[in-house]
Amino acid sequence: MADIIITEFMDEEAVKGLAANYDVVYDPQLVDKPDALNAIVGEAAALIVRNRTQVRGALLEAATSLKVVGRLGVGLDNIDMSACEARGIQVCPATGANNVSVAEYVVSTLLTLLRKPAYDVSQAVIAGDWPRTEAIGREASGRLLGLIGYGSIGRDVARRAMPLGMTVAGYDPFLDDGDPIWGSVRPLTLNALLMTSDVVSLHVPLSDQTRHLIDAGAIGQMKNDAIVINAARGGVVDEAALTAALRAGNLGGAALDVFETEPVTADSSQHLIDVPNLILTPHIAGLTDEANLRTSELTADNVRRVLEA
Repeated sequence: MADIIITEFMDEEAVKGLAANYDVVYDPQLVDKPDALNAIVGEAAALIVRNRTQVRGALLEAATSLKVVGRLGVGLDNIDMSACEARGIQVCPATGANNVSVAEYVVSTLLTLLRKPAYDVSQAVIAGDWPRTEAIGREASGRLLGLIGYGSIGRDVARRAMPLGMTVAGYDPFLDDGDPIWGSVRPLTLNALLMTSDVVSLHVPLSDQTRHLIDAGAIGQMKNDAIVINAARGGVVDEAALTAALRAGNLGGAALDVFETEPVTADSSQHLIDVPNLILTPHIAGLTDEANLRTSELTADNVRRVLEA
């Protein structure tokens, strides 16, 4: 029987490293085969997942020997933390391993959205129309970037945005205004941040308090040409309200890397079809070649540490 079960993709060298000392089942398709996973998880001491495997309910009940859940990432909303704590199962996220990737995604995406008209005229250029006036966009320099959540990823975003000439403000209810961690970033209330920011980027977990934090009311406070980027968790943004605002011309653009339903389905995607100035990516902000390697190695080390304790 397997000591370690890995249900989603992981760096192959990190898998081989674990397999040198443990019986490992590595099948990135197991996330979509819950019955097969439940059938083999009973004797496993470790389970390694990304964000899609739901570590709760029937899976946890079947995992009677589980000691540790290694999370290839940082979000924990797919894991029943209370149930794991009650059973003494350690949950180990790969904290910090993908910060750079997410921060670079946010900055590159805000730049793309500000200059998006230039990237929408490829066919016109080929046709010889030469639509220079239609392709004019906006500069990042001099604009205000508002960060909702000022943890380690938010701070990495701020460090990359400031050299572009952007000013940065943040909202984080867990930080006092006088906390030195703010540095040159200006702490604001949520309402003030929404009303004044040219770009709003989300960096909060999904919880009862943050679900639909960006809803129709919040969007109504924003500038009509503001940009929204969600590379945090699906559900923090009310997708229907966001896309309605984009269709009505009440926002300047948006990017969603995370969704209320993942993967997106035919039913869940109807409001996302043919929305102007909307970029959709498949929960990829934190995943680059380098981040995958760091995340996989850190997760393997975390699991090894618990099993060898």
